[in-house]
Amino acid sequence: MCLLFETIRIENDKPRYLEEHLARMDRSVHEIWGTGLKPFTEADIRVPDRIPAGVIRCNITYGPDIRKITFTIYKKRVIRSLKLISCNSVDYHLKFSDRKILESLFALRGTADEVLIVKDGLITDTSMSNIIFFDGTRWFTPSAPLLKGTCRERLVKTGFISEYDIKSADLKSYQGCKLINALRYPEEEEMIPMTSVGW
Repeated sequence: MCLLFETIRIENDKPRYLEEHLARMDRSVHEIWGTGLKPFTEADIRVPDRIPAGVIRCNITYGPDIRKITFTIYKKRVIRSLKLISCNSVDYHLKFSDRKILESLFALRGTADEVLIVKDGLITDTSMSNIIFFDGTRWFTPSAPLLKGTCRERLVKTGFISEYDIKSADLKSYQGCKLINALRYPEEEEMIPMTSVGW
């Protein structure tokens, strides 16, 4: 069975939204192994002194227990264009360490910076994030993402974004989009114009 991983943003030595991440990890362990995640707290996440201050990416590889924790300085990948890629067989509802299917789709991006995956006719996610769309007034996110990211779920609960079935033909109704995940907050992201999204 493939191990799972979780990515957590750390600022000022403090993991952001740790409870949300631990809850997802516990749900994932229950689904695969039928047991709970072994006790794990913020005290177990200790950033090495050699890592400079700033936004830090913490990757946790785990099964029923924690296998490995790594820390790196977060270097945001600039995304200015998205290529639509259709794949009905992709399943990434859990954050598996094995990302071969996503990597194979990412390899089809051509001259674009990232792919936007269409499954069963509906917009889902990019290869590394959830996505939100702006219609000039409100923000929307696909109702059937490949992975329900912690940032996405939090923004849905607060009402900042609304879930909606979005087809590729609907994209012309929006002004732009942003990528979001545990390291990419919407207020920090530049909007990608819809003219830079297409087949």
